[in-house]
Amino acid sequence: MKIQTTSDGFDLVLDGRLILRHRSEAPCLFVGQGDARMDMYRGNFDIEDYVIERTPLSHAVVSGSEIAFSNAPGQKPRLTLQVSGDERNGAIAFRSDDSAINRLWIRIAAEDGEHVWGGGEQMSYFDMRGRRFPLWTSEPGVGRDKTTEITFKADVTGKSGGDYWNTNYPQPTYLSSYRYALHVETSAYSAFDFRRGDFHEIEIWAVPERIELTARPTFIALVEAMAERFGRQPPLPEWVYGGAIIGLKDGANSFERLERIIAAGTKVSGLWCEDWVGLRHTSFGARLFWDWKANDDRYPALRQRIAELEDRGIRFLGYVNPYLAVDGSLFPEAEAAGYFATDENGKTALVDFGEFDCGVVDFTNPEASAWFADRVIGQNMIDFGLSGWMADFGEYLPIDVKLANSVDAKIMHNAWPTLWAEVNARAVESRGKTGEILFFMRAGFTGVQKHCPLLWAGDQSVDFTRHDGLVTVISGALSSGLLGNAYHHSDIGGYTSLFGNVRTAELIMRWAEMGAFTPVMRTHEGNRPRDNLQIDQDPQVMAHFARMTQIYVHLVPYLKSLVAEASTRGLPVQRPLFLHFEDDARTYAIQDAYLYGADLLVAPVSQAGKTDWSTYLPAGADWVHVWTDETFTGGRDVTVPAPFGQPPVFYRVGSRFAELFAGLRTI
Repeated sequence: MKIQTTSDGFDLVLDGRLILRHRSEAPCLFVGQGDARMDMYRGNFDIEDYVIERTPLSHAVVSGSEIAFSNAPGQKPRLTLQVSGDERNGAIAFRSDDSAINRLWIRIAAEDGEHVWGGGEQMSYFDMRGRRFPLWTSEPGVGRDKTTEITFKADVTGKSGGDYWNTNYPQPTYLSSYRYALHVETSAYSAFDFRRGDFHEIEIWAVPERIELTARPTFIALVEAMAERFGRQPPLPEWVYGGAIIGLKDGANSFERLERIIAAGTKVSGLWCEDWVGLRHTSFGARLFWDWKANDDRYPALRQRIAELEDRGIRFLGYVNPYLAVDGSLFPEAEAAGYFATDENGKTALVDFGEFDCGVVDFTNPEASAWFADRVIGQNMIDFGLSGWMADFGEYLPIDVKLANSVDAKIMHNAWPTLWAEVNARAVESRGKTGEILFFMRAGFTGVQKHCPLLWAGDQSVDFTRHDGLVTVISGALSSGLLGNAYHHSDIGGYTSLFGNVRTAELIMRWAEMGAFTPVMRTHEGNRPRDNLQIDQDPQVMAHFARMTQIYVHLVPYLKSLVAEASTRGLPVQRPLFLHFEDDARTYAIQDAYLYGADLLVAPVSQAGKTDWSTYLPAGADWVHVWTDETFTGGRDVTVPAPFGQPPVFYRVGSRFAELFAGLRTI
């Protein structure tokens, strides 16, 4: 990385790519102060900033690898940048002696026609160019589209409508079509603004530690570098390849229903019962009892049942989150040891979750983290026989609590999902079961990759909507996959059912078709099981789902090859088309289709009422439509029939797995 001085400023260049351009009349750096209002309501945030100062640092003095910025010549520097690195990797470290600065804006050079991706897990827009993206972990919202009735109703009734940029998993990292990546090392609230043609503006509500830059000659090499930087997941457990993980929360009846699902021909790898801890009945309906141990009343003889399932090659999974209910058995134990975050008076901070209060275990306290990992997850879950679980609510750290490390909760809020992932991973490692136990999370931030073995897409609506339905899962997988998250999956059939919005048979079947071409298939009964169609309540849906699990199992040899690539190179299983076709610019903005590895192209039917489907096949390869055996030349749009059970899937001519892919026609 080089600093090239000019008569009126400098250019910062990484491997021939212009990163910063500073001139006194067009500065690249601004600093100032802001006074933010942050209101939290059950994981949803209303955030507004009052900018007190935004000052351009027009004057820059370059001394070797150091750049001192001030308001004007002769004035004391307000910010100093230390530049380091080689042609492939660079870093800009920040230093300021001005404690009043709590806002920073930096402009990164851009050009028309550039594409940018990343931002953590982005559900609405894969290509982020042309929009602004605040990066703050939160509930993503219902509908996520301010023009729709469902989002309006969610906003009015629970402040939970959300917008296109809301995400459980933000990360201040992006990849550019100019084959470089930029990462901001900070956990403060930040925003990426890609709306200008000649620069990208990064806003940070703190002076960051540094900005990291990575340049590589190809997209594949760049994604490999991201995985090297942020961490790689262990291989998927062998048991996962046996079929779908069936999500049921029906107490002891879950076992009987599972048998009927298996009898229908479904390949099953696991039974996931989030209600294994029992239920609490409120005016909102049945809620899980947040005391993380088996509930004998709801699941009698569960340990024995788990052992019996495992003898048949079927694993049992549960649910956990970082909160403990005040009326549970674990709460007094944690409170007596001082393991909870506290309020301003030093008392245990209680969080209202709707007719029950909870304490949040303070993971900045090493003793509290160790206790939760061993006592709660280790003893109550792993030792009990669980082979996995949903690790939920990582985005819920209240912003007004006091933490053991004395860092402001507003700064720790984004970092919390990574701490939560680390607690889970530590518990698994302590039992020697890394790579055998599978927990999955929806919340994330920088570094979650090295701890969390599997992402799930969160709480999509039970529909085909553009910003909160089936298609958003693809964007989430692609954006997060570029940043080192190799494995991604979703609730088959969606989750959120509100204001009369309920599942249709068509939705479940189309979602299952997509799920068969993801690393893990898993169903969910949703937030209102009795109001929504389940896979075992409709013979057509059940038969269709069973066949999709058979397709998933048929592809296991190919999936295992992708898992090996993820383990050794960090490449995601689900990939954007441009990752293998970077010379085809038409692939850069596609977000409703993906490559499953290098050799399969999947374009799920993501709209209702469709019996045929159009997609783009990248130039540089010939493609075989799996179901008709018809060959297409790449570089054009094609339309194929897409009846239920035949999602648009194509494989590359010449693939070493061609025989396996062709065998899908016989299932």
